[in-house]
Amino acid sequence: MKSKADIKGAILSRFFGKMLRAGIIYMILLVVGLFWAKSVLESRTWHTGDMFYWQFHWIQDNQILFVILLFLAGILLLGGFYWIRLLNCFQEVMDAMEQIPEGKEPIRLRRDLLEAEYYMNEIMADIKRNEQLAKEAEQRKNDLVVYLAHDLKTPLTSVIGYLTLLKEERQISPELQEKYLAISLDKAERLEELINEFFEITRFNLTHIELEKSSISLKMMLEQIVYEFEPMFSEKQLTCELQVEPEDLKLLCDGDKMQRVFDNLLRNAVFYCYEKSTIYIIARKQKDTIRVQIENQGTEIPKEKLERIFEQFFRLDSARSSRGGGAGLGLAIAKEIVELHQGKIWAESAGEKTRFVIEFPIE
Repeated sequence: MKSKADIKGAILSRFFGKMLRAGIIYMILLVVGLFWAKSVLESRTWHTGDMFYWQFHWIQDNQILFVILLFLAGILLLGGFYWIRLLNCFQEVMDAMEQIPEGKEPIRLRRDLLEAEYYMNEIMADIKRNEQLAKEAEQRKNDLVVYLAHDLKTPLTSVIGYLTLLKEERQISPELQEKYLAISLDKAERLEELINEFFEITRFNLTHIELEKSSISLKMMLEQIVYEFEPMFSEKQLTCELQVEPEDLKLLCDGDKMQRVFDNLLRNAVFYCYEKSTIYIIARKQKDTIRVQIENQGTEIPKEKLERIFEQFFRLDSARSSRGGGAGLGLAIAKEIVELHQGKIWAESAGEKTRFVIEFPIE
């Protein structure tokens, strides 16, 4: 889309170009007309009794003044004509601008305003596209709240049920008590996860993320995150290989926020990878950037989903499981944090391998 300055320049250039051409044509016609009139008038003998004698006599005595007056009259007529035309163009643009919020039909302007027409139609298309995206995001959010509200009820019902059994049945064996307590604890933890997701939605929409940067050892940060994920690795019998080159690689960032990014990406990798597979975390210093990539082996992500993977509330699995998966905010938040660090993040998926790549400029 052209800038407003370019559009204004193109329209004014075309407008004054036409005005200049009209002025040149008028000058040529004026000169030709004056020479033709002079030759015609001088070809006959004029008498004082002839019609227009005194007018022609005055013109002959004041030829320079007459030419100047004709020139000024022509300029005033041309200027008035194009000034009215410019006002009409301005009014046409103002009327068209009132159609933009409605967006019912494409805007049509005269050919002189072709750039303005294209610009306003682009704005109208952007408004419609943004409205559609907002509706889709709101619908996904509403669906998510409904899903979470439903899921809150399931573990809560289980917790209440098992605790009621423990309270009412005094003769339950220690083994059964242990089993009921383990189930209750598991359901309570799931309940906590779902409640945290509600808070996550609120924080994402109502707060602005501010950064407190410091120089962080990338290797130590990633090692700590990998260590915290060991229970999740064990559950799916996963191995995780970490490579940081050079080992003393430093990253100027907000440590807490960046830890959240890597946590979200690694959690996503664990959730969608095959059992008994390997997750690779590779961090390298390049010429002008620091690149970190997290790769897992799992079902290939279709291209249409890969393009939307960083959208708010978007989930790869359309059928939600009761235990796994989150609100669909992790990757969206990761993208926002990375971009606040002036970095880039993208996803690649091919041949049952999915890779998330982050690049940070070296400051």
